[in-house]
Amino acid sequence: MTALEWLLFFLFIQILHFGGTWKLYQKAGFKAWQAAIPIYNAIVLMQIIRRPKWWVILLFIPIINLMMFPVLWVETMRSFGKNTTKDTALVLLTLGVYIYTLNYDNTATHIKDRSLSPRTAFGEWINALLFAIIAATLVHTYFIQPYIIPTSSLEKSLLVGDFLFVSKYHYGARIPMSAVAFPMVHDTLPLVKTRSYLKKPQLPYFRLPGLQKIERNEIVTFSWPADTVRQFFVKEKGVRKPIDKKSNYVKRCVGIPGDTLSVVDGFVHINGKQTQLPERAKTQYTHIGYNAKGISSKQLREKFNLKDFSRNYKIKNITQPAFNQLIPYITQVVSNDRDNFIVQTSGKGLPQDMPRKLGLPIQETLDQRKVFTLTLAEAEILRSTTLFDSLVRQVRTQKTPNTQFFPNALPYDWNEDQFGPLYIPKKGATVSLSPQNLPLYKKVIREYENNTLDLKANKIFINGKETTSYTFKQNYYWMMGDNRQKSEDSRFWGFVPEDHIVGKPVLVWFSIEGINDGIKNWRIRWDRVMTTVKGEGKPFAFGPYVFGGLLLWQIIVIIRRRKKAKA
Repeated sequence: MTALEWLLFFLFIQILHFGGTWKLYQKAGFKAWQAAIPIYNAIVLMQIIRRPKWWVILLFIPIINLMMFPVLWVETMRSFGKNTTKDTALVLLTLGVYIYTLNYDNTATHIKDRSLSPRTAFGEWINALLFAIIAATLVHTYFIQPYIIPTSSLEKSLLVGDFLFVSKYHYGARIPMSAVAFPMVHDTLPLVKTRSYLKKPQLPYFRLPGLQKIERNEIVTFSWPADTVRQFFVKEKGVRKPIDKKSNYVKRCVGIPGDTLSVVDGFVHINGKQTQLPERAKTQYTHIGYNAKGISSKQLREKFNLKDFSRNYKIKNITQPAFNQLIPYITQVVSNDRDNFIVQTSGKGLPQDMPRKLGLPIQETLDQRKVFTLTLAEAEILRSTTLFDSLVRQVRTQKTPNTQFFPNALPYDWNEDQFGPLYIPKKGATVSLSPQNLPLYKKVIREYENNTLDLKANKIFINGKETTSYTFKQNYYWMMGDNRQKSEDSRFWGFVPEDHIVGKPVLVWFSIEGINDGIKNWRIRWDRVMTTVKGEGKPFAFGPYVFGGLLLWQIIVIIRRRKKAKA
C-alpha cells in the first residue's frame, strides 16, 4: 500500500469509529464531535473506559495496535454493561462492528465507576497474559530480540549454539511491514508449521532514528535478501516473502555504502587496501594437511582442539541393522564394498563403545591427507609441529565464467577467493550503466528499488526511458562470513539493502555446544555466557558474576523473611 492508500485507510477507520461510537460518547457525558477528531477521540475514549491515556500511544505502534484493538472493543462493551461471554465473543468475531448495536441501543447506559478488576481468577490470568505478550512484543519488535546461531559461517567469532541478544535500537528499529502477523514468532507458527502472517496489507518501509550507522567489519543481523523458503533449512518450492518475514542471517559487514570491494586470494580489499579486521574476528580458511605416515585424529582433537575435519572408519562384516545404527554419525559412505566398507564421519568420530555395541571390528584409517578449517594463526602453530609434512591454505586461483557466484551471470568469472572489484551502492550516488555491468545492479534497480528494467538492442530502459546511468535510492551493504570457504554470503547473492537490516548483535547471553546433536549431547559453554559480541581482547564472561549476584540476592531475601517471621 502507498502512503496515500494508508491515509485513506486511516480516514476510513476514523469514519467507521465515529459511526459506531458517537452516541456512546454522548451517553458518557462528552460531545458527539469528540468521536470524530483523530487521536483526540482515542484520548477521550480512554476516559470513557477508565483506562490510562498512555494506551493511546500503543494504538499507533504497528503489531502492538493489532493486539490493543480487541482489548478496546471489549472494554467499550463492558463500560456500557455488556460483559457477558456472548457480548465478548460477538464483538471479537465481528472485529468491533458489534459496537454499532450498542451505539444505537437507547437502553444502554454508561457505567461511570465500573470495576476494572476481572470477576474470575481465569479472567485475571487472561489479563496478565495479554499484557505480558504486549510488553514482550514491544521489546522484541523495537528494542531487543533473541536469536540462535544455527550455522558455522561465523565460527570462532560466533559459535553454533550461541544465543544472541540483537539490538534493534542501535541502527534504528525497523517498523514491521507485515501489518497482520502473529506476535512473538517470525515466519512460521510453531507446531502447526503454517505461515504466521498475511502478505497483505504491507506497511511502507520506515526506520526509527538510530544511535549509530553500521560500521565496516561489524557483525550485523539482516533479512536474507535471497530467501525463498517457507521454513529455514526446509527445502521446498520457492516462495516470495515480505522483507520483514525473510529468514534472518548474521554476517560480518565487510563493505559499507560507497566502498569498492574486491577479494584477492581469499583476502578482502576495500578501496584497494587489504581490510584490517577487529581483534576478536577469527577469520578461517580451508587448509589441506599432508603426512606420508598418516595424520592422527586423536592428536588433532585432544592436543590442538580441532574439530572441523572428517574421519574415515573401516568396518568388517557390515550388516543392514548395524548400518542403521551408524547412520546418525555418518556424513557419507566412502566405499560400500562389504569386504572394504568405509564410512566418513565428522571430527567427533564414532562413539568408543560402537564396536562392542555392534559386535563388529571397526578401525579408523590413518589418512595421509586431511582438510581443515583454520585461522591463519592456528595454521602457523600447526606448521611448527611434526604433525604434518606440509599444511597449505587452499586458494582457488582459476577463474571460470559461472552463474554460481554474484552477479550470477556469464561472462563473470568471480569465485569465493577471487572476486570483484565491485562498487557498493550508496544512497544518492550515480553509476554509469552499460550492458556489461548491468548484471551487477539489475536486482537493485528492479527488485529492491521497484523500477521496470529492460535491455533492448544493447540499450537500457528504466521505467520506459532510455538511460546510461542510475541514481540509488537507498544504501547497500556487503556481508561475509568469517568462515570464508563455508559461508553462503554476499559473494553468492549480492548486496544487502538498508531496508533488510534488522539489528546489531550485542550480547551472547547463553551458549550450548552440540545444539544440533540432540539434547543429551548438549554442553553449556560457561565461558561464553553473558559475553559481549564487540570489544577488544578475549570476551569477558559476565555470567558467573550475574548468577552469583542473583544467588546472593536470594540469600539476602530469605534471611530478611526469616527475621521478619521471628519478629
